[in-house]
Amino acid sequence: MATTTSVRDHSLTGPESTRAVERGLVDAEWFRPGIDPVALRSLQQRGDRRAASDTVLWILLLIVAAWVAWWSLGVDGIIWWQAIPAFAVYGALYGGAADARWHECGHGTAFQSRWANDVVYYLACVMLWRGPTLWRWSHHRHHTDTIIVGRDAEIAYPRPTSVWRAAWMFTHIEGSVRLITRLVRHATIGLDADARDLIPEHDRRRAVWEARAIVAAMLVVVGWSLSVTSIVPLLFIGLPTVYGGWLMVFFGITQHAGLRHDVLDHRENTRTVLMNPVLRFLYLNMNFHVEHHLFPSVPYHALPQLHETIGSQLAPPLRSTWAAYREIGRALRRQSSDPTWEIPVAVPDVVGAMPARIDVGERNWVRSSDAAVTLTMVDDMSVGELRRVDRDDSTYVLCRVTDDEFRLVDGMCTHARVHLAGGALLASGDRCEIECPKHNARFDVRTGEATRAPGRHSLTTYRVEIAKGRVTTRFDALSE
Repeated sequence: MATTTSVRDHSLTGPESTRAVERGLVDAEWFRPGIDPVALRSLQQRGDRRAASDTVLWILLLIVAAWVAWWSLGVDGIIWWQAIPAFAVYGALYGGAADARWHECGHGTAFQSRWANDVVYYLACVMLWRGPTLWRWSHHRHHTDTIIVGRDAEIAYPRPTSVWRAAWMFTHIEGSVRLITRLVRHATIGLDADARDLIPEHDRRRAVWEARAIVAAMLVVVGWSLSVTSIVPLLFIGLPTVYGGWLMVFFGITQHAGLRHDVLDHRENTRTVLMNPVLRFLYLNMNFHVEHHLFPSVPYHALPQLHETIGSQLAPPLRSTWAAYREIGRALRRQSSDPTWEIPVAVPDVVGAMPARIDVGERNWVRSSDAAVTLTMVDDMSVGELRRVDRDDSTYVLCRVTDDEFRLVDGMCTHARVHLAGGALLASGDRCEIECPKHNARFDVRTGEATRAPGRHSLTTYRVEIAKGRVTTRFDALSE
């Protein structure tokens, strides 16, 4: 699907956006590998313990690195350059490793507790100069239309590019200037065109106030530095985003750089790289990036197991970070003169999987004596299982919540045309939610309420009855 145009407009409001719609690349159906539903449900399980321990370790490392850096500056007679190693470590943990925490908590999969995900997400947004609402919607789009030119705002290496420009990006000077300039613009003038394209109208005011809050916080630190006539406060708060951002770039370039644009298969536009345990901790296993894009409902700690489960259906992973950089370097050199060239990816010839389904039609539905439709036998579904139900032009999802409770709701996510039967059923306390398999939107299966963005509108819920070992419905709506 590569275009023959040398230089393309990557903005979200230009002609490429319209072209993507015309070519059927927007909100399209993507390849999804086959996986045993029971195995997937096991991988989708959330908890707080693992994420809490990893987060506490990250914060402790930040504190230790900050103390060593402070101590280095405070020792009599020490010269500044001797403090550089400590600040380099601190900056990498602050401006680099924070990106992975931002990412996972933004998806809402790191912790089971929503408040914990939100606390870490907002903290990381401030550290990285990212407006929380803007970047949440930007990342939703990234997962909806991954590396679709004119639609994906997170294409980090638009073509043509070069090895030298990629190397310059490692300084994160240009990237930091863009981030802070955009925040100031949103805080003072208002949202730019791309931001308005990404953010629904009901969230735009919040995005503006978030930008103002982050800019105000940075002005406080600047004022602090001026009052003590020292750059030291900024070295600990704010500037690490710049001098530590190299680690974010180091990881980020491995995700999609050099791979195909405008394809509907994550195996061809996303890269999995095998990394050592230290890098995997800093990156929270996002080196398994193909697996993450295919199943974003799987938390970071389960991605290695997911890789083992579906690896035979994917392109072989690159064996090391160095191998990834060799591939990317060759691609960027080639694309600097030929922007249409893309890394060829040999993917296995397998048939993508669809969620288990029940077709309710003239020939294959089963009616009980009182005209109710039998959807399934109770013993045919396990707790936590989701089953797609198609009836004429309508589609639903049947959920088994507990041994004695089944729920039937609309099947399509209200944010984009993604079937919820491929997602996860998450139970926490009295709430049971179904999570979209593409963008992590959530809906309460008992009320239909949209409980997490990007889900905006409620689902309709339908009455089901259990009798004589059967689950039946007349498709009577319980809510609208």
